[in-house]
Amino acid sequence: MKLQRQQIPVLGVDATPLDVAGLTEVLDKFVADGGTRTVVGHNLHSVTLFHSEPEFRTFYENSDVVLIDGAPVLWLWGRGRKLAGPVMDYRLGSTDWIPALGQVSGLRRIAVVGAGPVANARAVAKLQAIAPAASVSGMPGEGWDEELEEEVTAWLAEQRPQLVLIGLGMPLQEKVLRRRLDSLPPAVYCAVGGAIEQIAGIQKLAPRWLGRLGLEWAWRLLLHPRRVAYRVFGEPWVLLGLLVRRRLRGQR
Repeated sequence: MKLQRQQIPVLGVDATPLDVAGLTEVLDKFVADGGTRTVVGHNLHSVTLFHSEPEFRTFYENSDVVLIDGAPVLWLWGRGRKLAGPVMDYRLGSTDWIPALGQVSGLRRIAVVGAGPVANARAVAKLQAIAPAASVSGMPGEGWDEELEEEVTAWLAEQRPQLVLIGLGMPLQEKVLRRRLDSLPPAVYCAVGGAIEQIAGIQKLAPRWLGRLGLEWAWRLLLHPRRVAYRVFGEPWVLLGLLVRRRLRGQR
């Protein structure tokens, strides 16, 4: 099943714009197919990594679904398009579509990799309530190193999940999937960043009205100023430089 991608103007990346219903339908087919698939998302941070790290770029180019997860990316994609519903319906952060996993047909085994032991356990319990027909298991990812990576790889081989939520933060989760995907059991592997802590209720989600205004960054900056400040104030300038350099190379 090959999904058609669409170009995001200015940013020089492609995405697979889907709403929750569309992604649920895609996951239905992926689970029924039983092969190895990857689901990722594009925001300004991932776009910066896409243009600065060749391995990250290759991973995204080879992923099966690249959701739009970030208001600026969404606005650039949606300009001038005639859509059946509101453009914000196509902005899918992990916490937008994970609550719909109970609607995925045939989904019987889910694995959650990442976060600390408490957050992971709470997320597993929440997902068990969301998808009661599935068996949900978890493995914390705090303090990720080579030894833990081997343990998780062996654990996944034993569990044989159909869908894996891997939340190690970007770009670690993408690097792990890139180097391990060929040796992991067939499943739909979804890079979900900090969503495990958010599902667990440990990390507070921004109010949805803020998200629709594209102001989630302000909420995160307020809660985690040291962690988010560079992403908000510094990284956009790095991305601008990368895009200008890309444009100049294209002209030459």
